[in-house]
Amino acid sequence: MAEKETKKRKKRNDSGARPIINMHTHIFPTKIEEKAVDAIGKFYGIPMQNKGTSEYLIDDGKKIGVMKYLVCSTATTAHQVRSINDFVAGEAAAHPEFIGFGSIHPDFEDPAGEIERMIQLGLRGIKLHPDFQKFNIDDECAFPIYEAAEGRLPILFHTGDDRYDFSDPVRLNRVLERFPKLVAIAAHLGGYRDWEAAKINYGHPRVYIDTSSSLMFVPPAEAVNIIRAHGIDHVFFGTDSPMWNHTDEFGRFMALELSDEERSMILYDNALRFFGGKL
Repeated sequence: MAEKETKKRKKRNDSGARPIINMHTHIFPTKIEEKAVDAIGKFYGIPMQNKGTSEYLIDDGKKIGVMKYLVCSTATTAHQVRSINDFVAGEAAAHPEFIGFGSIHPDFEDPAGEIERMIQLGLRGIKLHPDFQKFNIDDECAFPIYEAAEGRLPILFHTGDDRYDFSDPVRLNRVLERFPKLVAIAAHLGGYRDWEAAKINYGHPRVYIDTSSSLMFVPPAEAVNIIRAHGIDHVFFGTDSPMWNHTDEFGRFMALELSDEERSMILYDNALRFFGGKL
């Protein structure tokens, strides 16, 4: 009887709701938040639904019972790297709900040193956005980043876009072949608006995918097929906040024809296992 009660507690948070880890969100300092969010909206041609502050993220996530958030930001130039990493680490220290991912840029002079500093700051991974940062995922300029990260920190890649070739899923596949200890999260079901190309990484043992910025574009049946083809145990729930709000994204996810066990894996269990049970 006691064992059954323990299992129940693991599957529900204090409010009795299904526990959720949001594995794809962005935060910005208050003084630049509005400008940063506006720039993202213009880049994608999509009106932003949320603000980009930590407080707003937490308040919005509470509506669906989010317990933890992977938070990140992207350095679009080399000189932004250290300040962004300091900011994300500081926010993660101030908010126990946050799992901080740092940023690096191919033009940064000492990626190995900065990745070591990220680890010392308590950051749990790295976010790269090749389309924003304007480099090909498999370009040699990024190899020092992968060399320093493999076996130490996972990398969350923005992956795919039918307007650009920088983040083509095929390029990510080449990188994984060259760096056999590198662990990647290929965002947006493995390839934003390029889900056909994303098939090359289906079932790859070192590639995880998230549901962010995808479920509003992909028909539900197709989304389920992608998730199962890639492997239920390698899929995370994500909202890409501030791009989309939690309530709508959770509604889209729950509308997918998945079993209760599959939903629990994607919403919580897979992320917990990914971080070794330490959140």
